[in-house]
Amino acid sequence: MVPGTLSAQTPGEVSGTLLDQSTRQPLPFANVLLLRLPDSTLAGNTQTAENGTFTLANVALGNYRLRTEALGYRPARRLATLSGATPAARLGAWLVAPAAVQLGSVVVQGERAVMVNDLDKKVINVGQDLNSAGGTAADVLQKIPSVAVDENGQVSLRGSSGVTLYLDGQPAPSSLRLDQLPASRLETIEVITNPGAQYSAQGAGGIINLVQKKQRPDSWNGEAMATGGTRDKYSASLSLSRRAGKFTFFGNADGLNNQFCGSTALRQVATVGGRTAGTHQTGRNTRHQANEGIRLGVDYAPGDQQRLTLTTEFYKNDYRTTQDFTTLLTHGSDPVINLQNQTTQAENLYNARISGSYRRTWAAHPGRELTASATYILDGGTVTTQQRVLDGPGSYPRNARQQLLDVTIQMPSTQVDYVHPLNEKRRWGAGVKTDLMVTPGTAAYSVQPVAGAEFIRQEAGSYRYHYQQVIPQAYGTYQQKAGPWDYQAGLRAEFTGLQALVLPSGSARQRLFNLFPSATVARTLPHDQRLQLSYSRRLNRPNFLQIIALPIYSDARNYVVGSPALRPEYVHAAELGHQVAWQATTLSATLFGRFASQSIQSLRTIDTLATRRSGQPDFIARTSYANVGRTAGYGLELSLTQPVTPWWKLIANGSFYRNQVASYTNDGTRANFTGTAYLLNILSPTKTLAVQLSGDYRAPLVVPQGRLLAVYGVDVALRQRLLHDRAALTLRVSDLFNTRRQYTQLKATDLTADFRTKYETRVGYLGFIWFLGTNKPASTIDHQPRGDTGGLGG
Repeated sequence: MVPGTLSAQTPGEVSGTLLDQSTRQPLPFANVLLLRLPDSTLAGNTQTAENGTFTLANVALGNYRLRTEALGYRPARRLATLSGATPAARLGAWLVAPAAVQLGSVVVQGERAVMVNDLDKKVINVGQDLNSAGGTAADVLQKIPSVAVDENGQVSLRGSSGVTLYLDGQPAPSSLRLDQLPASRLETIEVITNPGAQYSAQGAGGIINLVQKKQRPDSWNGEAMATGGTRDKYSASLSLSRRAGKFTFFGNADGLNNQFCGSTALRQVATVGGRTAGTHQTGRNTRHQANEGIRLGVDYAPGDQQRLTLTTEFYKNDYRTTQDFTTLLTHGSDPVINLQNQTTQAENLYNARISGSYRRTWAAHPGRELTASATYILDGGTVTTQQRVLDGPGSYPRNARQQLLDVTIQMPSTQVDYVHPLNEKRRWGAGVKTDLMVTPGTAAYSVQPVAGAEFIRQEAGSYRYHYQQVIPQAYGTYQQKAGPWDYQAGLRAEFTGLQALVLPSGSARQRLFNLFPSATVARTLPHDQRLQLSYSRRLNRPNFLQIIALPIYSDARNYVVGSPALRPEYVHAAELGHQVAWQATTLSATLFGRFASQSIQSLRTIDTLATRRSGQPDFIARTSYANVGRTAGYGLELSLTQPVTPWWKLIANGSFYRNQVASYTNDGTRANFTGTAYLLNILSPTKTLAVQLSGDYRAPLVVPQGRLLAVYGVDVALRQRLLHDRAALTLRVSDLFNTRRQYTQLKATDLTADFRTKYETRVGYLGFIWFLGTNKPASTIDHQPRGDTGGLGG
């Protein structure tokens, strides 16, 4: 009897991996309950890890029922028996089906929340965000804590512009602009603030992954959408997917044709040759953008453990800008010169992309996974800029100037990742990747002697260039779980080799090898709480236009040129986050710090040589780049999801941090306290009507030569479901009070400049969407889960 008694007292263990039934993707942070039979009393519970694995240890022997609770999925149940002969129950891959409850003729499906705030990732589910209907990716990003998007679509995170854009988990084309990417093309947007070793080290400010719409597990579905906006703004999109046996075919097409009006003002004062000169410009501008794109793909699953995906896409972007402005030139006590100027810019860009990926899992070894992918991107087009003097004194030159940039960029990339579990609580991973970029191009400068004549090429201002960059990379990670603790450590190695040749101005060459460590420690606390500490070292490589000595003229008095001496910016980033959930409320708080050396900054100065050569009573301003000392940013970020009533839900987030940058003279620092705030009200006054009211604010921010003033606005949108949930009508108004504008103040040696830009931001949009197949619109907010964490997939 004694051996039998001792065996009965040996604790048992239950483990497994929770996977999506259709995609076989892991389901992180799902609840697993252990119920004792026959009375179904609770014997234990746990939460799945990021790879979907779970373990219930120290379980008494006996008969049990396991029950899963994953947001947006049906509850699933399994039986387990622990005995002296088999004290461990290893369930392997446990497939869970998405939620879909049939109520009469209406299907109510589990939905994603508008915004998911995890400790190391923020996810916006674009389809649930009514305030992005008819808009662009830039409109969506304005809602994420510490994210800011300027008037040119450039994004910054926590004051850092060193943010890397990804498209479906791969580096995005260099021509991709967030303010030209239709929101209808996207499924989710993921902001990863402190990536681990499995991610590229590029992006000192973090990674923004744009996830495009893909296939769904149903037999066939899709949606067709058309949106019209005030003053000539139109967009349309169509997405379809069809499952046939082991194949799933998917595709989407979209088009956008928008026109925006705005106003600009520039005031520059400089001291040149002991005399004060000033340029004061005011004017109006129009921007016209036309984008068309198509994306086709096929997914082949020969079995539950293998999946092969092939995708091809092509996008064409046409962008036209016309600025008509009045220029007042002052030079000492000389008479004021009054000019009527016009600047036009035409961008004709294209992007082609072919990608393939393979994924292999092993049912007998849960958590073991091999993925491989290859991508080829062809990116190119022309940009033509012209400046004209329409009216002015007879002595002032009237010839028009033109710069034509012709560029082709090829970016092939290959990647292999492998994850191997050592046991239920330990695993290691490794991967290799190679990125290549080759871009030859020309910049032709020409002059039109008189109106209507042909432009004559000027060899003195024309250039040819060739840029090549190769980045081989490798990484390794180790992860271990010990009770409530999770540990992960990683090391990434990257070599950067670049070579640039600009004729006739010169060349640049760099060879750099760097190691990038990262580590994360997390602890699960009682009452649905989680604490996480993470660290990573990252870098911000200058792009090829920042490093080659190629002048690009924005108008007759201002140009931008790269700096061959520019080096990467290196960053140490750390975060301490806490997340707690009770019932339907979620609160996340993150303390963060970001410390950079060799900070890359844009600097504006007077080009005294070009000013003298111009022979005119004005001056030429030059913008270039330099590694300017150290920068730092540290502060607090908060995110709250709070239901107020069954028909009213609040999502609030914000940040407050100290932003510190090196002075442009490199003799000290400039700093201020700044931050962002965003509040979203989600209301469901009826079963078929959803309303979203949101407001955002970005506080003033210092830069090495000045500061950016505050930007704020309010948006409102509503969606009415129609025709038994087969369609929906969306109405939204962006920047309801017309307050969003850009205001920049700069100061350098012998130069001060103020820039004011007011684009057309108050726009009304009316959109109609028709749901095809099994696809359905969002239902009321009381059915919304907190959402899932998305994922880059390594």
